[in-house]
Amino acid sequence: MKEIAAALVEALDIERAGDWQGAHEAVQKLDGSAAAWVHAYLHRREGDIANARYWYNRAGREPSEAPLAEEWAEIRKQLAAAAA
Repeated sequence: MKEIAAALVEALDIERAGDWQGAHEAVQKLDGSAAAWVHAYLHRREGDIANARYWYNRAGREPSEAPLAEEWAEIRKQLAAAAA
């Protein structure tokens, strides 16, 4: 789990640096509910809400209504703790 969490933190940082496509490609290589959550966030960020809902469902989460920056920070916080 630590390796996956670290890879997901990296994907979030890639997205934050402005490379949505690079982040999406990184997440597509990973499995599990945490990867699905990041995938959901990315599609929400993109504006593809239907696709985001699909990935929230895969993650076992309700679709987020939080501001994007807030959701990003929460995901990263949880994943960074899991990667430590």
